[in-house]
Amino acid sequence: MRFISPKVDYAFKKIFGSEQSQEILISFLNAIIYNEEKIIQSLTIVNPYNPGQVMTLKETYLDVKAVLADGSIVVIEMQIAPMTAFNKRVAYNLAKAYSNQLKTGDDYPFLNPAIAVTITDFILFANTAQVINQFVFQEKTQKFELLDSELQLIFVELPKFNKTLSELQSLTDKWIYFLKEAASLESVPDNLGEVSEIELALNLANQATMTVEELDVVDRRGMMLQDEKGRLAYAEEKGKEKGKEEGKEEGKEEGRLQQTKTLVGRLILKRFGEIPLAISRKIEELPLSDLERLTEEIFDFQSLPDLASWLEDRQ
Repeated sequence: MRFISPKVDYAFKKIFGSEQSQEILISFLNAIIYNEEKIIQSLTIVNPYNPGQVMTLKETYLDVKAVLADGSIVVIEMQIAPMTAFNKRVAYNLAKAYSNQLKTGDDYPFLNPAIAVTITDFILFANTAQVINQFVFQEKTQKFELLDSELQLIFVELPKFNKTLSELQSLTDKWIYFLKEAASLESVPDNLGEVSEIELALNLANQATMTVEELDVVDRRGMMLQDEKGRLAYAEEKGKEKGKEEGKEEGKEEGRLQQTKTLVGRLILKRFGEIPLAISRKIEELPLSDLERLTEEIFDFQSLPDLASWLEDRQ
């Protein structure tokens, strides 16, 4: 057997966001959010993955979103590489999921809790060895909570998880191992297969059950994500080199420029899909100050012509 990597966003969407993924997602979320208590009994996956649409999926469709039985909204995302303002983007997505519940004229009591579960394939919090970190609104000094956990940010950092297959004990361990190591497995291990939801997840990740079109998209998307990681690593290395040669501040500036370009590219892809080459070239020529401004103003654009007009004003 060979399994696709859940770290690839298309694969992640297929495994956790398909029509047949409800039990998988319930088990995973109970393990990650509720310390393995069976709090979630049922949920509805919003915009479930459909193999027939795989060739037209845009990145905005790749986050897995679910509504729990009590109305709570959970947004789950896989991120393989760091980027400028990453924490702000996660906070923005959570705030958007929360605020979009209300329509014009609706009252605030109609708002349900919102939870963002973000899985990273890089170290996000270097000051702690914890694999899972959970954030809620708290008073700064006395630490009591506000809003009764109305908004939660949960991060799972895969590089911090170092248990081997034989060391897996808890359901949480097994799910994190699945996320990190599924692509390296050659069969379904007994201690993973004994969890029916993980066995089903591995069946969905089995390349033998996928169409040629699905495998092609997963391969291409995987290469794009690896290229992105490579660009970030290159930018960081060039920044270090330049810092040695011309001063640390200038090296950091170069690194920021490259990372911000990468972030802008991802944000535009999320908003509008693929963009014309002419617009891409104009973005590539922007100075760092305009690129950073664009990461904020892009959320106000309704269409590509809005973006094109904004770029024209900066020429």
